[in-house]
Amino acid sequence: MMDRRTLLVAGAAALLPSVRGLSLPSARPVPTPSQLQWQRDELALFLHFGVNTFSDREWGDGSEDPATFNPTALDARQWARVARATGVRGMILTAKHHDGFCLWPTATTTHSVAASPWRGGSGDLVREFTDACRAEGLRVGLYLSPWDRNAPVYGDSPRYNDFYADQLTELLTRYGPIAQVWFDGAVEVGPDGRRQQYDWPRIWGLVRRLQPEAVIFSDAGPDVRWIGNERGIAGDPNWSTVIPATVPCPGASGDDVIAMLQHGDPHGTVWRPGEADVSIRPGWFWHPAEDAQVKSVDALVDLYFSSVGRNSKLLLNVPPTRDGLIHPTDAARLAGMRTRLDATFAEDRFGAAEAGRAVTISVSDLREDIAQGQAVSRYRLEGRVDGRWRELSRGTTIGYRKLDRFEPIPVTGVRLQIDESVGSAGPVGIRLFT
Repeated sequence: MMDRRTLLVAGAAALLPSVRGLSLPSARPVPTPSQLQWQRDELALFLHFGVNTFSDREWGDGSEDPATFNPTALDARQWARVARATGVRGMILTAKHHDGFCLWPTATTTHSVAASPWRGGSGDLVREFTDACRAEGLRVGLYLSPWDRNAPVYGDSPRYNDFYADQLTELLTRYGPIAQVWFDGAVEVGPDGRRQQYDWPRIWGLVRRLQPEAVIFSDAGPDVRWIGNERGIAGDPNWSTVIPATVPCPGASGDDVIAMLQHGDPHGTVWRPGEADVSIRPGWFWHPAEDAQVKSVDALVDLYFSSVGRNSKLLLNVPPTRDGLIHPTDAARLAGMRTRLDATFAEDRFGAAEAGRAVTISVSDLREDIAQGQAVSRYRLEGRVDGRWRELSRGTTIGYRKLDRFEPIPVTGVRLQIDESVGSAGPVGIRLFT
């Protein structure tokens, strides 16, 4: 990266100067329209729900009786209303978790809602979920666990890959447009002791063919990457570009893998932004013992700043109860987070500060025009205090959005100094809040 000492007087769109003397690709990676929409949504809810909800377990072993699944008050519209009130623009449902229990009536196995007493065995939770999302104007996401502890063919790689492709095809052809398809790298040996080998090129190709507008999430993308932890905290720095060979497939491990997931790479050859996932509770499925351990409003706001505010997207898990509803405590905390964020970002003070009026600020909101790529690698924000320039915050990457908090301070002007960048990019937007 090249050192820059040019002071930029901050405006609503302070332009980044071009960098000279640095060997870079002639064309830096930029997001696709689907990736851009995904990032602009900022926040989504994850819904872990299934037989584990009724067995009080995190990971089922596949031997669960489908008869245990019976949410007598299930209301997917309630989930969607809670999400919309939170300012969420999409939700992801665990259509199948590691236990192999399918929340839709599938032709691939009898281990599904069709064998449960719920809706008299005629229910389709994926249908109710997708209908509820669309009724409330939310984008639909589905998670289909590659690890299946119930499927007898698991571990017989060719046969299981066919089985898995059939399940994925059902999900991608029955329920209308899907905005995100979510995969993890969970892999184990099957009943015959053989370790499953997933055919990821085939799996991703199937999504591309059946849902070409969907973004695909996994450790290895190819569209969106895991951020490397389940704490909802993005790295600093956090580049949206990566070197794909470092994380060749979901489930890859090693320090270099975690570093790439957490931080990306300024010289990355593909655009693959990070998604920060975390649960509102200690576990991912609902457990009655955790009703008093729901994250506080303060903690949720901090998560927003450490994910969205670090060029990531926040995927917040909110598991429905055995009744099939989002718990009142969870819903109240989400509402409190939304109220706090709305209050924080209610009034942009940038214009007043640039007009020379004294305004007190404590939050800065910096944004690159990522449609043109990501470039800033080191910056300082300064404010004019008592006629002198004083540093308010400093950081590394900006990307889609960088939020900095500092002690409240009255200023009569602000300016942004870009100390290092890679290549040229579009404008850096600046907003300031009390």
